[in-house]
Amino acid sequence: MANIKSAKKRILIDRRNAERNKAVKSRVKTAIKRVNTAIAANDKAAAGTALTAAVKEIDKAARKGILHKKTASRKVSRLTLAVNKIA
Repeated sequence: MANIKSAKKRILIDRRNAERNKAVKSRVKTAIKRVNTAIAANDKAAAGTALTAAVKEIDKAARKGILHKKTASRKVSRLTLAVNKIA
């Protein structure tokens, strides 16, 4: 355990940030799962609306630095391709 006041504060801040990051990543994963579920059901309308929500969550996570910019771009690209493949 840290003895210096600034180190103790840093530990608390790191925990808080880790919790926030975990929550954001969880929201992103849930949004992606919703898109994949709609794709599996072959429902283009639901997949489209789920895709817009997922892209919004992914972009938000990338802006906050929780996801790397290129990781976010890759996820959006793959989801968009998958939705566009639905007949």
